[in-house]
Amino acid sequence: MPIQIPNDLPAAGILQQENIFVMKQTRAETQQIRPLEIVLLNLMPTKIVTETQLSRLLGNTPLQVHLELMMISSHRSKNTPQEHLLTFYKTFDELKDRKFDGMVITGAPVEQMPFEEVDYWPELCRIMEWSKSHVHSTFHICWGAQAGLYYHYGIQKKRLPQKLFGVYPHHADYKRAILLRGFDDEFWIPHSRHTTIEREDIEKVPGLKILASSRQAGLYCLMNKEGRQIFVTGHAEYDADTLEKEYLRDKNQGLPIAVPEHYYPNDDDTQAPIVRWRSHAHLLFSNWLNYFVYQTTPYDIMAVGQESTPREADCTGKDEP
Repeated sequence: MPIQIPNDLPAAGILQQENIFVMKQTRAETQQIRPLEIVLLNLMPTKIVTETQLSRLLGNTPLQVHLELMMISSHRSKNTPQEHLLTFYKTFDELKDRKFDGMVITGAPVEQMPFEEVDYWPELCRIMEWSKSHVHSTFHICWGAQAGLYYHYGIQKKRLPQKLFGVYPHHADYKRAILLRGFDDEFWIPHSRHTTIEREDIEKVPGLKILASSRQAGLYCLMNKEGRQIFVTGHAEYDADTLEKEYLRDKNQGLPIAVPEHYYPNDDDTQAPIVRWRSHAHLLFSNWLNYFVYQTTPYDIMAVGQESTPREADCTGKDEP
């Protein structure tokens, strides 16, 4: 099944060129099924790029997905045309009375600031609190994951000695996790961040479970017991050239930036990057949509927030043979 996004959204044309099925609203309304209602809170400055990356992954599923785009109203974006935001995005106040099967909270380039100093932190806290009663499962990415862990569990991020920048091998800490079903023993994920979450801080919280990590990049994926909150520290959604654009931007500005690790062949930035993470990115999001959204969300979307907690086995795979 396809993803439902506005016909004029730039992502629509890009995804159709990639043979990803994008359905027009008029056709979707003729199908006798309820689409999954997913809201994307896009905190990235390059919103068009990010919405395209995530639409690509959310659309690669047999489920019909209706995507709403949400923006922060207490911060003015400098890198996305206001016309685009006004046309395709809604504010929290416009969406707060609705219920959603799933929500994605992106990263943001503010990780070196204390959370409370981010200008839109109070609004983000309102949204994260709202998500507990109005969203069935929330998927937090990078700084969004750090913000969620801090708000919901009081876990503080820690500054790294130097920027973690590149593509790194990962492994499953919990091999029977349904979110990682179908993953290889070793899988690669891009990271680009100055801060991290310490394992010992997570292990102090009984309700959190570590699913995957990396020797070089640290914790990668964790979730709460019910799978209602999922946190990933890397960027599986990145395009092939996302790290390169960041690298060349800083390099051309004379800023201190190292060649992204494990990204170019032999770390030679004159060669084309090697994409090692695309298949696992698609698998990660399809597993989330299937096992943590579709199979446990109530058919009556207005019952979201009132449903009983799903069995732990549904989230972790404990009952698998």
